[in-house]
Formats: sequence, structure tokens, C-alpha cells
Amino acid sequence: MCSLVQKYNVPGPRYTSYPTVPFWDISTFSGKKWEETVKKSFHASNSTTGISLYIHLPFCESMCTFCGCHKRITKRHDVELPYLKSVIKEWRLYTALFDDRPIIKELHLGGGTPTFFSPENLKFLIEGILRIANKATDASFSFEGHPNNTTKEHLQALYDVGFRRVSFGVQDYNETVQKAINRIQPFENVRNVTQWSREIGYESVSHDIIFGLPHQKLEHVVHTIERTKELKPDRIAFYSYAHVPWLAGNGQRGYNDADLPAGDEKRAQYEMGKKMLQTSGYQEIGMDHFALETDALYQAMVTGSLHRNFMGYTSSNTHLMVGLGASSISDSWYGFAQNVKNVEEYQNLVNNNIIPLYRGHILTEEDQIIRRHILNLMCQFKTSWSAFKLHLPQMDSILERLYELAEDGIVEITEGNLKITEKGRPFVRNVCMAFDLPLQKKAPETKLFSMTV
Repeated sequence: MCSLVQKYNVPGPRYTSYPTVPFWDISTFSGKKWEETVKKSFHASNSTTGISLYIHLPFCESMCTFCGCHKRITKRHDVELPYLKSVIKEWRLYTALFDDRPIIKELHLGGGTPTFFSPENLKFLIEGILRIANKATDASFSFEGHPNNTTKEHLQALYDVGFRRVSFGVQDYNETVQKAINRIQPFENVRNVTQWSREIGYESVSHDIIFGLPHQKLEHVVHTIERTKELKPDRIAFYSYAHVPWLAGNGQRGYNDADLPAGDEKRAQYEMGKKMLQTSGYQEIGMDHFALETDALYQAMVTGSLHRNFMGYTSSNTHLMVGLGASSISDSWYGFAQNVKNVEEYQNLVNNNIIPLYRGHILTEEDQIIRRHILNLMCQFKTSWSAFKLHLPQMDSILERLYELAEDGIVEITEGNLKITEKGRPFVRNVCMAFDLPLQKKAPETKLFSMTV
């Protein structure tokens, strides 16, 4: 395994989309084309699968230095209502495109820190969204909660408007690591919010744990998972730290590359964590996720309905996902679009009745086929040529890259089928990279992606 880590630990995408954002063809994108794909997707899927909403709430009171997300650091809470009113107005701009009342199958509040907002204002947001939409009978509403500022009132207010899933960012319980990432977070705070969630009636509680953090040792990961097992969350996201300090606005500072675990050490952290989770009844779901067999995410994997989009892994396979808020990314299945990142610019555009697009990509037929293969690999660890035919001159080069992976025991190739082996699961991103034509055609000249291992 060590030699494979050394060979395959290279920069690579996490494949929440294909093509990945750096390779979007913005020259063929326009607001009009985007709206056409949204209408097409809505018409085809609203009455059958419903649609998904992702709402980006970018505000945080302090900077967590491991975070690579778009955020606005402020302690001013007078920003809350103006921002939420803009989000609701953006939603109205989208619903004006639809030929029917939207049915929301999935809604997720991400950040930033959603619990930066008061319980009253979060309830105001969701009621504003639902005022012009229907909620599916089997809808899944979820949010990301910060254990240090999530209150019982937050949990109750969101439960009252339909939320049944919540995830809490744990990262690591070691104080040295917490200081390095500026996330001082006692175990007691995580225990409190987990217990409150269950008392109120939340059906799924998830904890996010990160390995490969600055100053993090194997024993720190073991300790964090031991404490996590005491609380038995329904899901665990066991992420590899994505070190991307070159991104504009990134908060990753206060440490350097020498403070990070080396590739083999980082992989050992994951393998130990994975073993501990599996012996505690957690099943591996796709990449970096684990769930108890009673959780909907595990059931989706078993039935083959597991899906992956900009929200990560989800049990709801909707084709249309509308992203609301500054920097949010939408997915119409036929195209992607990202909103402007600056909060003031976002609010100004929306208040002038303009969908606040920054950039996007309209998928070609080739894009859609390869996207399907990558989704299969990320969600099921396998794909089939016969199910999704790829008639491309580049197919020979794709197979050439896959054959090298097969020689290393990472994949198995049979007549028309590709399967990632148990040994190869840690390298799922590398397998997907074999299909990534833009990446293979023109490797980026500057740093874009975190390391794959």
C-alpha cells in the first residue's frame, strides 16, 4: 500500500461535478442557455423526483484555518435579514422560470456557519422558501451545525419547519490540532448538541471528522474516533484534509506543509479510522463516508440510488439542484452555474431581479456520458461500458490509463465492465481521473486540487 500511496498521491479533483469547475467552458455559457437547461430539467423531473435546494449561508464569527469554503468573517448579526431576504428573492427568480409549483425533495443549509443565524431568522428563511413551493412527502431537510453555537432553539426551530437531519463538524478532539486550525471545540459541546438533536426527534445525526490535519498524529485520530463512538452518530464523514492554501480568500494559514502528516502517515490515519468504524458497525459509503445500516445513506447504497453532487453524497437522486446564495453552485444535469462570490454583489444583482450568475458550463453529450461513469465509480465503485456507451477516439487512452491501474490491483476490467477493488477504494479519485478528458488533455499549470491520498 505504501508504494501505491507514493505513486498515486497526486493532485486531483473530488468529483462533486464533471467537468470539474476549473475546466468549465465559460465561452459557451450564457444566462439564457442556463435558464433553458433549468426549465428542461424541471419539466422532466419535478413531478417524479422533485428538486433539490442548496442554500449557502456564508457568515462565520471566526476563521477556522482548515476551511477552504467561501465565507465572510464578521460578528455583526445585522447582516442576517438582508442576506436572507435576498436568498428568498433569488428563489422567486428561479420559480418564475418554472411551469408548475416546485416540489422540494431535498434541502440543505451549508456554509459558512448556518447557525451563525438566529433560530427566528432561519425559520423566516425556510418559511419564505416553502411559501412558493411544496415539500415532498419524503423530503430530506438537513443543515450543518457548529457545536459551539448551535442551541436547542436552533434545533427546535429547524425541526419545526421540517428538518430531520443535522451534521456537526468535529474535525479532531486534540487540543494541539484544534489550536492549529483555530477550532477550539470541547467534546462536551458535541455531546450536548448530539443529545439535544435526538431528544427533539432528529432521525439522523452526522459527525464530520478530518484526517491529515496539521500536527495530527495517528493517536489523535484514534482518540477522536473513540470519543465519537461514545455518541454513536448515524453517519460519519471521515474526510481527508484538502490543503489548498493558494485559493483566493482561503483561511488556511498559521501552519505550513511541514506541519502536515506525510502521505503514508496520512493514509495510515485513514486505514486505522476505517477499521475502527467498521468494527463498530459502520458501513463504508462511497468515498470518505460511513453510516450505520439503519441510516438512509446506507439503504441508498444498497438499492443503487446513492447520488453525489455539490452537497456531497445524498440518498435523493434529483436531476435539478438549485443553489441559492453567494458562491452557490447549481446543477441542472445538463449544465452547471455558480453564483457571484461577493455578498454585496450578490445582493445587488438579486435586488435588481437578476439571477446572480458568475460562471457556468453547458454539458456536451460526451460530458454527460463521462459524468455518468464517474458518478457510478464514486457511488458504487463500478461502472459499465454497455450501460453508458462511450464512442470516443479518446477511449483508447482512457483504457490505457485503466490498464495501468489494473496492473496495480486498483481496478478489475472485464468484458464491458470496470470495478474498483477493495484494495483500490482509497484511490477512487485516481480511477475517476482516468476518465477526466480535460484534465488529461491539459494538466493545470498552477495548483488547483488537493492531494488524492
